[in-house]
Amino acid sequence: MPEAVIEINGLGKNFGAVQAVRNLELTVYRGEMFSIVGPDGAGKTTTIRMLCGVMEPSAGQAKILGFDLRKDIEEIRKRIGYLSQRFSLYGDLTVDENIEFFAEINEVRDYLGRRNQLLEFTRLAPFRKRLAEKLSGGMKQKLALACTLIHTPEIIFLDEPTTGVDPVSRRDFWKILSDLLKSNITIVMTTPYLDEAERCSRVGLMNQGAFMTVNTPQKVKAMMPGKVIEIVCDQIRKAMSVLKQAPGAGEIQVFGDRLNLAVEQDINLEELKSLLEQNLIRVLDMRVIPASLENVFISMLKSA
Repeated sequence: MPEAVIEINGLGKNFGAVQAVRNLELTVYRGEMFSIVGPDGAGKTTTIRMLCGVMEPSAGQAKILGFDLRKDIEEIRKRIGYLSQRFSLYGDLTVDENIEFFAEINEVRDYLGRRNQLLEFTRLAPFRKRLAEKLSGGMKQKLALACTLIHTPEIIFLDEPTTGVDPVSRRDFWKILSDLLKSNITIVMTTPYLDEAERCSRVGLMNQGAFMTVNTPQKVKAMMPGKVIEIVCDQIRKAMSVLKQAPGAGEIQVFGDRLNLAVEQDINLEELKSLLEQNLIRVLDMRVIPASLENVFISMLKSA
């Protein structure tokens, strides 16, 4: 049985009359990459901040690495890393100096070897003398991660670490996270990107302060009612309008030159094609595709 490193029971947070997080139940295991996904205001950041001791819960209990979140927060902080949405690097310090600063505030005495290791790991070694303010967005996030890892935490909490980062840097950042898992570290992250969540071992879909479901990406996708049809056609906008009126049609999403249409299980593809062609829309391809996390999430939000 995997070792539980985070155990949450009935955790909640109120801001006056607003219930930002309510009655969370969750267990996260050592070596796992767990993602919390949800729209803005779902409670993702509040949850992370409570687990890091930045914010006190209004209700419930949690244990982090066996320590009580309310009683042993100093012990917890020694063993975790936290990369917030607004991680504060010091622009007038170099890459080396930023890591040195975070080593000192985390009371890491002999940090030079660890710093060199992290610079190689994040591929920042060639830029170690560059001021942080001169780094690109992706490089700043990698430096922030290096600072978060300097005291060798057992769990790292990442709050939307790739938001605003270009696609190439996002991919590079994810390669670094995948390599981190080999050291048996546990990663808990929030992300607005459902394609990122699909890379995690488990995902919690959150809305209005509560989990709608927690499971592996594969099992979450299996919850999709009906099926998803991919349609490639020559008049995307017109096709959307026509398909919205089709019996059994659900959510429609546009991806470049194609549409993804959620439909009831027994819908007839030939009838769909005929409907489009009757409206002078040329169908180039139509096929059933596996549901994505995004398809499932939108479906669950609509039925909530």
